[in-house]
Amino acid sequence: MKLPRRQFLQMAVSAAALPALPRIARAQAYPTRPVRVIVPFAPAGTTDILARLMGQWLSEHLGQQFVIENRPGASTTIGTEVVVRAPADGYTLLLATPSSAINTTLFEGKLNYNFLRDIVPIAGIFRVPNVMVVHPSVPAKTVPEFIAYAKANPGKINVESTGAGTSNHLAGELFKLMTGVDMVHIQYRGSGPALIDLLAGQVQVGFDTMPGLIEYIRAGRLRALAVCTATRSHALPDVPTVSEFVPGYEASGYFGFGAPARTPAGIIDKLNKEINAGLADPKVKTQLVDLGGIILGGSSADFRTLITDETEKWAKVIRAANIKAE
Repeated sequence: MKLPRRQFLQMAVSAAALPALPRIARAQAYPTRPVRVIVPFAPAGTTDILARLMGQWLSEHLGQQFVIENRPGASTTIGTEVVVRAPADGYTLLLATPSSAINTTLFEGKLNYNFLRDIVPIAGIFRVPNVMVVHPSVPAKTVPEFIAYAKANPGKINVESTGAGTSNHLAGELFKLMTGVDMVHIQYRGSGPALIDLLAGQVQVGFDTMPGLIEYIRAGRLRALAVCTATRSHALPDVPTVSEFVPGYEASGYFGFGAPARTPAGIIDKLNKEINAGLADPKVKTQLVDLGGIILGGSSADFRTLITDETEKWAKVIRAANIKAE
């Protein structure tokens, strides 16, 4: 029997929509079991703190445990590859960090993944300022005074970092490139040993993230010359930005969630909505603000734009300073 044209078209449209129904249903039901959040750093750092804070919110509001799993090593590439290789079903997420952008150039041609191709950004969470600090023995009390002091003592000032290509290393290299000062890079195996030597005056300057430095700044054991974000920080309101003296300078760490590429859009949207709700919650917001950073939030596309821009920015620094992975 030949069907009327209108009835045939309605049936065809309905049939085409059928494959989408299970995907929609899965997104609505998600999550139905615990979710792994891979943190590519050891416990207790800023990345771990943020993951656990947001993981607790998501656990409470989505009805399943978001379990934090630390997978440190190889400049975050080990943890990232775990997520890249995981099923694209929303049950393995990544806490993305500045290394997500830096490694694209630092390990160019050596990675088994392409971050922007293989990870779909979910939402940005937080931006943490780097702070330019000096040991109190350094006579400079402002950025211009430090630049003059460094130029008068070329090669005699040590700047610490937690390794070649790390975000604090690149913050220092960007400062060197934009001011023309000559400082000796001293790298450490982690922030703990670097901080010990900075506090002891074995190295004279650092460009580390605010959460790890702020108590030492407040206690007078380190002198903050400037914050490295584009605007001043509410946590150190009297401390100027580097860009007030070196126009265009900016160095900060960003954090957010990502998932394997091809994760259903409905799941990404659901996670994005809940993360943004958490960032707007007064209790969560207070906890984040106390860390001294800037709350991000926004869409998946917003977070992708941020990572893309950071990738391009640090690629220029890595190539100009001829930085090699070790």
